[in-house]
Amino acid sequence: MNEPDYPPPERDSKTSFRGFEANAIAAILGLMTLITFANVFVRKFFNTQLAYDFEAATGLTLPHTILWAQEATLILFAWLVIFGVSHAFRITANLGVDAVSAMLPHRGQRVLALIAAFASLAYALLLMKGAWDYWAPFAGLPPTSGQWFPTGLDSHARDRAFYITEQIPMPHFLDFLAGWINQGEEWDKLPRVIPYLILPLGVALILFRIAQATVAILRGERMSMIVSHEAEDAVEDVAALNREG
Repeated sequence: MNEPDYPPPERDSKTSFRGFEANAIAAILGLMTLITFANVFVRKFFNTQLAYDFEAATGLTLPHTILWAQEATLILFAWLVIFGVSHAFRITANLGVDAVSAMLPHRGQRVLALIAAFASLAYALLLMKGAWDYWAPFAGLPPTSGQWFPTGLDSHARDRAFYITEQIPMPHFLDFLAGWINQGEEWDKLPRVIPYLILPLGVALILFRIAQATVAILRGERMSMIVSHEAEDAVEDVAALNREG
């Protein structure tokens, strides 16, 4: 009996946020490229004798480096990685070993896939609690109480909204946030609550994608949480190219 032909993950659902991570990753890569290019350009062309002569003649001070470029790039890379994890769940790009499940009949493979899916959901829920508890004090919000499972809100947690980044300047269009979470005191650098937002946001996306995958397995639209037979597919692709050649 032939096994059912499962559609690829890109076509098995019409839910929203289908390409959110891919677009976010593309935007982050573009922004990282621009920041890095601008920093290299400034360091290369504004540290020349011509630039020094221009400063001496005009009294102007040219930037000789973008001090916050490295820190901003590191933060963007962290966002890139976490969005990448969510994207991998969406397109079934996670690697895994299916040597045992491949030996089982269709029903057994589906049972193991569901076990893996619910284990992933449980792990993602734990990550969600940890992400919120870490980020909440920087947003002036209470973290949850309880070591493993939230048992309430810890109203006695220390407020960390005043923590700022080392070099990244504060964009003025975000000054209104000070009245919301920092008791009206403006920051001279970007507050950490903004770059750390990727923790609850990214983990929530991961949880959402795992939930999508679990529902797809329950409906019979997917067979596992991982990419299956990647090596065999690669060998078949090479063989097909050789036949065409």
